[in-house]
Amino acid sequence: MKKYLLLLAVLFTSISFAQTITSKQEEASVEQYELLKKVNQYYPDITLSKSVTNFYADGKIIDSQQDFDLRGTKFSSYKLGIEPGNKKVKFDYTSSEAGHVYGDVTIFNGNALRTTFNEKNNQIDVSLNGKSVYLKKL
Repeated sequence: MKKYLLLLAVLFTSISFAQTITSKQEEASVEQYELLKKVNQYYPDITLSKSVTNFYADGKIIDSQQDFDLRGTKFSSYKLGIEPGNKKVKFDYTSSEAGHVYGDVTIFNGNALRTTFNEKNNQIDVSLNGKSVYLKKL
């Protein structure tokens, strides 16, 4: 009997913590678009688009991503995500000329701080408002 009670307790606890995650393609909110615009101003390789896919859990946005049609571009993959709070953009792309490049851009006190990892060149680059402040080859 104790085993059944324990099993039921675990089952009901699991159900109560389960969240329903849904996604919806929609126009970027004003805050999301302003973030993308500010990031694109300093870093034009990060694409500006008004369409985002928002992921919701319990009615709150937990993640946002953009999808791109890569036909006719130099990219073989291109992913862009916006974190909740609209302060950080994550990017991950691959092209024949740049190789695999990933990192993020964070808005801090009105400034755009970018950290970039380039696997092809084996380097780390930290930039502030579009200007490199630290570059390290590994």
